[in-house]
Amino acid sequence: MTVRFGRSTLFRFVVLVFFLQLIGVGAVLVTVRELTRGAIAANAEADAEQLRDEMLDAWRQGGRDAMEQAVGRRSDLTRQPKSVVLLVDGAGRHLAGNLADWPPTVGADARRTIELYLIGRDTAERMRVIATPLAGGARLLTGHVIEGELRVAGAMEDAMLTGLVVAAVLAALVAWAAAAMIEHRLRAAVDTANAVAAGALEERVPREGGGDAFDDLAGSLNAMLDRIAALMAEIRLATDGLAHDLRSPLTRLRASLDRALRVIDDEDARAHVARALDEGDRLLAMLDTALRITRAEAGLGREAFVDTDIGAMLDDMAEVYGPVAEDRGMTIRADAPAGLVVRAHRELLGQAVANLVDNALKYGGGEIRLCAARDGDALAIEVADRGAGIPAERRAEALRRFGRLDAARGEQGAGLGLSLAAAVARLHGGTLDLADNRPGLAVRLAIPLRPGERREAR
Repeated sequence: MTVRFGRSTLFRFVVLVFFLQLIGVGAVLVTVRELTRGAIAANAEADAEQLRDEMLDAWRQGGRDAMEQAVGRRSDLTRQPKSVVLLVDGAGRHLAGNLADWPPTVGADARRTIELYLIGRDTAERMRVIATPLAGGARLLTGHVIEGELRVAGAMEDAMLTGLVVAAVLAALVAWAAAAMIEHRLRAAVDTANAVAAGALEERVPREGGGDAFDDLAGSLNAMLDRIAALMAEIRLATDGLAHDLRSPLTRLRASLDRALRVIDDEDARAHVARALDEGDRLLAMLDTALRITRAEAGLGREAFVDTDIGAMLDDMAEVYGPVAEDRGMTIRADAPAGLVVRAHRELLGQAVANLVDNALKYGGGEIRLCAARDGDALAIEVADRGAGIPAERRAEALRRFGRLDAARGEQGAGLGLSLAAAVARLHGGTLDLADNRPGLAVRLAIPLRPGERREAR
């Protein structure tokens, strides 16, 4: 069976689980990253505010000169390696601090993270700074270096990205494992259904005792299969009883008519009795065929499957029906390779093919061709004629039980030949198809091959 992954429910389940886990892990990592960077910025800003408040206290106590002295003290990087402080006058000239110039991207009343060079250091560092306007146009910039903290945060982010990759792999494995568990549970139900369809009516879906929805499904399916098995047993009893109940009086009726035919001298009466005998034979044949169809559609008879040589069967059909075809001005030819063997119900399959040949003799014309060949994983048996054929829109009607088209009304029969062939095909897990032979009708009966038969039929 070909799996279309885009439409597969299990595939969509795997993708859903994978992305949900991935999104969950990604959301956690992004949240941690933002919280970490936010905490670093908040702590640095608190230090910058504390430094600003200290400088403003100096301004209030002694004016700009006092602030310049305070800024000079806090500019010593040997004592305060992470403090950032700068005082400029109204013209933007450097008065004091460990920055050479006022950053052009920082406004007079701004709070931001920026990368700058401190005096005495040869590498730029990231810092959180606060700008404060002062009287007379002077400006104060205080801040805190956060380069080290951001590097630690960056290393942590790299580790988180690595963790995200690992999480993606684990999410894929978890999704695959979950899908495999679900498929395993469902596969048991599918295998059981296939086994039952193949005739093993005793098969049941195993239950694991977990009391979950899968066990409930198994219980429901098993209850349904038990009911089907009970109905099949009732059908077997009913059909066997019907066959016995109807066959016996019909047989006795025929025997009585046969005895009457031997003792009646009047020719007209003998003709009527003979016609009654023919009708009795037709009734018995119809009853037998109808019962065969019912039993085949109920799946009864698989226990009688044996290895059947299809080529030999078709050769026998051509030999048996050859004289009848000649009497009707037709020919019949078998075309099948030797050794084409399939496990089948030999009697029913032979009856189905015989019905197809009989229909071709009644309603066909020209040459009747019987052929068999391997077609993929199936064995195809085809009976084709050169008659009028059946219109495409009426082929479903022809396959119905007792379905007879207008052209068939003048021939003897009950409209059960194609129905029996279709039932036999379904009994073998196959199909019966009607096609245009251009001209005529081609009836194709396909039977699936088992793995061993597939190798032999190559």
